[in-house]
Amino acid sequence: MIRSRLLLSRGLFGLAASAVIFAIAAPGCNQTGIGDPCRPEREYDSTFTGFDINEVNVESKSYQCETRLCLVNHFQGRVTCPYGQVSSTVGPNGAPACVLPGTVDGKVTGAADGPVVKAQCSTRRPDDAVYCSCRCANADGKTDDGANYCDCADGFTCEQLVGSIGAVSNEQLSGGYCIKKDTKYNAGAACAPCDPVTQKCDT
Repeated sequence: MIRSRLLLSRGLFGLAASAVIFAIAAPGCNQTGIGDPCRPEREYDSTFTGFDINEVNVESKSYQCETRLCLVNHFQGRVTCPYGQVSSTVGPNGAPACVLPGTVDGKVTGAADGPVVKAQCSTRRPDDAVYCSCRCANADGKTDDGANYCDCADGFTCEQLVGSIGAVSNEQLSGGYCIKKDTKYNAGAACAPCDPVTQKCDT
């Protein structure tokens, strides 16, 4: 059974593999800026422990993007912390602990049940999973319903990422988004975590 729930979260929309996590506000798209890097607003929250590889998140009011939409497409951890952390002051295998974006020592404290942040998957880094995008089709794969859609830029393809969530006011968020070609998520692929000793990942 597919379960859905809605939660207001400062312009962020997220979809787990079988459940809607966050949703508000319909995005306005244009074609420029698709693929530009973006930093999800949640990463400025010291208690945020990272994204889940089984989720798709859409930040629909991102001022970092010309498209006003920052896509987090099946990405694990924090964009700004490739190796994650095992406590509020320590990363794995001698890596530094995560810090808040734009700071030198702003601590990522984690949630009440612990500060652990998962490392990014070395085979699915931010370049392939977190960037500015736009909505290119509705949940039926069509663009003839009067809503605002974009054309995907060269090197990108329109991929159905966000399923219907059953609320008319939020149907403008469901459907396809522009993703980089050859980056479609494979649910069966193993995650090889970034590690400063065994699996180095550039920041």
